[in-house]
Amino acid sequence: MPVYSMTGYASCQSPANQANTAIGTPSVALGLEIRSVNSRFLDLSFRVSDELRSTEPALRELITKQLKRGKVEVRAWLERNGEAAQAVPDAHLLLRLRSAQEAIQATLPSATPLSVAQVLQMAVGNQPTDTTLAPRVQALLSEAITAMLAARAQEGARLATTITDRTAQLRALAEQAEPLVPQLVEQQRQRFLERWQAAMGDVGANGAATTQQAAQDRALTEATAFAIRIDVAEEITRLHSHLDEIDRLLAKGGELGKRLDFLIQELHREANTLGSKSSSIELTRISVDMKVRIEQMREQVQNLE
Repeated sequence: MPVYSMTGYASCQSPANQANTAIGTPSVALGLEIRSVNSRFLDLSFRVSDELRSTEPALRELITKQLKRGKVEVRAWLERNGEAAQAVPDAHLLLRLRSAQEAIQATLPSATPLSVAQVLQMAVGNQPTDTTLAPRVQALLSEAITAMLAARAQEGARLATTITDRTAQLRALAEQAEPLVPQLVEQQRQRFLERWQAAMGDVGANGAATTQQAAQDRALTEATAFAIRIDVAEEITRLHSHLDEIDRLLAKGGELGKRLDFLIQELHREANTLGSKSSSIELTRISVDMKVRIEQMREQVQNLE
């Protein structure tokens, strides 16, 4: 199943239906475009011509069946042909308008005569309604959604490749950190051993109250506490586990944006803990590099459906 980005765009046009002209209905072409950007939920907005307002509920239902997340904007408009745009009224309509005007002016002599623009506007309002507009705009939207999903899948594949590249980099950083901890523990053990031997020399030299056993116990306690404090084995294990899950979800595809966002938060927590336990410049550098890669992943994940 593809990985979908929430960013996409598509535009479609439907030519004028010439069959309508033969039955007295104006020939009208349709245009529609749909665009989407990232959002936590599915947020729909419509900008359509007045003649298409009644189709909004059907268009909304069509979108919600195929899209799950994203801020989606739909724009639809009409393009009338030359005859429809001119809307020249026939003689019968002109006669009716003249009769109506004369009847009104007989009662209201000060009434203003109709202008040409007003006559043309009335002619448009008296034209037969094109009953094919609703199914045509729905078909056009279905075509646009299919095209946009293809674009979103292409962008999603690019994002998935970028994220997978970052997971590989994080694994490499984790592998660099793993051998550092035993080295640090061994170095600290040597320092504690030197301190213990120096303490034993003081005991033998001046007969201090601290016994040899007490000094040895204290040195071992400090060494143990240090080893526990800098041990990041659990953090690295969990980090590997989260990276494996991210790769598994990307390979599976589908709706994974929210789950990946949660895993990114967990990765950031492990990298922070790794940095707080750091007792060397090298381990601190690795922690910082991890957080940079994780932040780059977060930016990409926020665009996935």
